[in-house]
Amino acid sequence: MAEEQTRETPDAAQQALIDHLSRRFLIATAATERMVAAAHRAAREVGLDPLLVLAVISIESRFNPIAESVMGAKGLMQIIPKYHLDKLREAGGEDAVLDPESNIQIGTRILQEYVYRTGTLEAGLQFYNGAWRDGSAHYAHKVMAERDRLEQVIRERGLRVTLARGF
Repeated sequence: MAEEQTRETPDAAQQALIDHLSRRFLIATAATERMVAAAHRAAREVGLDPLLVLAVISIESRFNPIAESVMGAKGLMQIIPKYHLDKLREAGGEDAVLDPESNIQIGTRILQEYVYRTGTLEAGLQFYNGAWRDGSAHYAHKVMAERDRLEQVIRERGLRVTLARGF
């Protein structure tokens, strides 16, 4: 699990995100660094944009690893355990939902599956949020606007944004 992960030194773009997110959401820098690294790792594994994963976390939990919704969604990416027991078991059990790195790993896999199943990023995001009937795609637009803000943070430092394959 989290302890087994090797520490990666953040690149300049990741460091810009760490600094920004740490200040914006009032999170310790070391914790933010672990979450940003986990998001990049998980996104790379499934072929998603890491900024998209970080944007989902921003919208879903505001980077609160113990966030819980009235619908029973838990953790950074607001996973509903009863719908994803198989993935949680693979990660060590239901408690994995509250482990930040496991939550990011599982949530990213879920998001990638929904994007693949629905055929578009917008529909996948809507499905992830349980808002697939919302014709205005409010949730998807909100996530994409947050993703664009994160990209701007990187660009303001004069850095290039490197995206995962497919984006």
